[in-house]
Amino acid sequence: MIVHLATLLAFQLLGETISRGLGLIVPGPVIGMVLLLGFFIASPRAAAAIQPTALGLLSHLSLLFVPAGVGIVGHLDQLGADGVPILLALLGSTALAIAVGALVFVGLSRLTGGAT
Repeated sequence: MIVHLATLLAFQLLGETISRGLGLIVPGPVIGMVLLLGFFIASPRAAAAIQPTALGLLSHLSLLFVPAGVGIVGHLDQLGADGVPILLALLGSTALAIAVGALVFVGLSRLTGGAT
């Protein structure tokens, strides 16, 4: 399991190194995931070996949201003072993102000749 975690972290480090070294706008972990995907395609045995460790990490993914919850509790006074504008911004940006996503889908579907 330690070797598998080290492999995952090594690909993340490699992605960070490439991203920062070349000054790319793509985040390092994304580059690392693409490289890891290529590694898994080239070596299916490695993918099968790392799968249990990856599933274990995914099953505890909710622990990563603890810092966000602590941040919210730490700024409750700010949330109380600006709660309505924050809520409106969240609702508006969510609706806008859904609308833009739908419009892009429809546009690409028409462009490629697919059914809408």
